[in-house]
Amino acid sequence: MVIDFEATTPTGHPAQPIEVAALALRYKEGAWTGAGRRASLIRPPAFAPVTPAVTAQTGLTPEQLSQAPGPAEALGALDRRFTADKPYLLVAQHAATEANIIHNQREHCPALARIDLLDTIPLAKYIIPGLPNYQLDTLLAHFAIKKPANRHRAYADVDVTAQVFVRLVSAADEDAQLSDLAALVKIAGRTAKCNMPAQEELFDA
Repeated sequence: MVIDFEATTPTGHPAQPIEVAALALRYKEGAWTGAGRRASLIRPPAFAPVTPAVTAQTGLTPEQLSQAPGPAEALGALDRRFTADKPYLLVAQHAATEANIIHNQREHCPALARIDLLDTIPLAKYIIPGLPNYQLDTLLAHFAIKKPANRHRAYADVDVTAQVFVRLVSAADEDAQLSDLAALVKIAGRTAKCNMPAQEELFDA
């Protein structure tokens, strides 16, 4: 499940989500196919207003988000996607960001908060070393994936992140040391904070 958040970053508080998108992928008969998607705006709390900088980056305005569902409703609806008895792995670009948002919102999405993550950045560093950086735009250019016009909207970024992930997995197939998903997780996996022992969580950056 590829996931992406857009967020505000209020001083003195953790990032607050203002949009989430998730795209389920399934590998079947030699190809990756979409297996469902969900996207929602999320109304931020009063202490985390949408700033002009956020609007400039995402195009989202305070007026739009004032009518959006709150995190309990938006993330609760997404969380119900994970109640089925199926193994999931979350995939994200710079997964630490998504991991922290999910953990801080875990009361609204307890099932989601217990899913481990795969970060496309360390995976890309291993598979395609030598790039000037591993930002999403750089990876899009490397793989000749068209940059979406609405870049920095969650539903657009999740689509192109999924394309990057598929290209990385395809490249990994050519490496004999990367024979299965477990090998990719060893390189680029990130344990969900809810799955960490309590003492490790205290010291986790």
